[in-house]
Amino acid sequence: MNTNSIFQVAQEAFLFYKNLSGKEKGAFLDKLADILESQRAEIVPLAVRESNLPEGRINGELGRTTGQIRLFANLVKEGSWVEATIDPALPDRSPLPRADIRRFLTPLGPVVVFGASNFPLAFSTAGGDSISALAAGCSLIYKAHPAHPETSRKVAACIQEALTASGLPAGLFTHVEGGIAEGQALVQHPLAKAVAFTGSHAGGMALFQLANQREEPIPVYAEMGSVNPIFCFPNKLAQETESLAKAFIASLTLGVGQFCTNPGLIFVPASQAKAFEALLIEELKGIAAAPMLHPGIAQAYYDSIQYLESREELRWIKVADPKHLLNGSAALAEIQVADWLKDKQFQKEVFGSFALMVVYQDVAELAEVAKQLHGQLTITVWAEAEELQSQLFLINLLEEKCGRLLFKGAPTGVEVGHAMQHGGPFPATTAPNSTSVGAYAIKRFARPIAFQDMPSGLLPDALQDHNPLGIWRQVNGIVTMK
Repeated sequence: MNTNSIFQVAQEAFLFYKNLSGKEKGAFLDKLADILESQRAEIVPLAVRESNLPEGRINGELGRTTGQIRLFANLVKEGSWVEATIDPALPDRSPLPRADIRRFLTPLGPVVVFGASNFPLAFSTAGGDSISALAAGCSLIYKAHPAHPETSRKVAACIQEALTASGLPAGLFTHVEGGIAEGQALVQHPLAKAVAFTGSHAGGMALFQLANQREEPIPVYAEMGSVNPIFCFPNKLAQETESLAKAFIASLTLGVGQFCTNPGLIFVPASQAKAFEALLIEELKGIAAAPMLHPGIAQAYYDSIQYLESREELRWIKVADPKHLLNGSAALAEIQVADWLKDKQFQKEVFGSFALMVVYQDVAELAEVAKQLHGQLTITVWAEAEELQSQLFLINLLEEKCGRLLFKGAPTGVEVGHAMQHGGPFPATTAPNSTSVGAYAIKRFARPIAFQDMPSGLLPDALQDHNPLGIWRQVNGIVTMK
């Protein structure tokens, strides 16, 4: 791998691509979505074979992939995402005149994206990180995940086909394979301007530290997992015990627990713990062990379970079936809230269908839980509205600890839309002010720049007086399309 050559062509492609209109960028993305859909019959079997995920899941994931590509295509074609802001000159202002100042978002440059193991399509080669970078106007160096190399190569070929069909330079997208050394070299290259990663805490932190040790530190948008706690309040649980038990187990075991929003913690009042536990046991009877993504993930899952089985604080409700080289078996243990509060080890993510049921005596204890809780992608509160009227302090504490706070349903299932926030405070991510899902993900790969007294003929279209793009802008502090 010649890293210098990769980045040189990526930089040249970026300097060309960044100046294209949003309509041209959007047309390229639409073309890519069309090509991926046209090659569904080839892509799906590859992903199924390499990931052990069922065909229905992969078909749905390909639909999600093309859906998010079209979301970003429409976003850049419309154009208002650049946050164009204009303060026209006031030469006669007293006591001092004001210069003409115009600000908008401009793309960063070449971006390095690391593929995820658990989403061979939606968080991989043409997944959300890749597409939001391309939509922003960046060039992309994609580091393929070794768990699904053929799928990644196939999708990479689709991206190159879309570039060719759109008349865009091939250097706009580079597909790189290899191990840790290759990934480190990409992050360390001086032309790299940002990094996106979805995976383990160890992997994310290694990249974060590497990027901050550079002569020019660069942002790392690392999503590193979460235990996504659910807080059950007594009245809600009493009225909907059976349906909530079903919802929890369905979310816990979805995809053999291999989702970053898998609920690995559930807080249950002591007075209802036995009844709720019985329903959970009944639901788990219908869940068979199933293949995990690859043997390495299965090994890590059972290693975590083995450690937890050595902890005297835990009472096992459902013990994992005997270890299999690949299959993941659901497991569930109970712990008292006082014991849970004593050790941060009980907050660590177990990637698979495992959860801790934490039994509390009084709702007042949940405030202390919230204070000690690590940063999360999601937190779910199952409570009746009247139960929450006296819990605003707790709700405020929970807001500080997550990127998405749910009051219905379960955390698995991340809508790809304009309002979605898929991120959260550390250690869930390294960048809590950003999202890796939804329209706002584009802003990770752009930075603000202001032009002062720039000649009008040089101004980008988004900042021209006559607004040729017809986008929403802020002019003299007023949001307008003029």
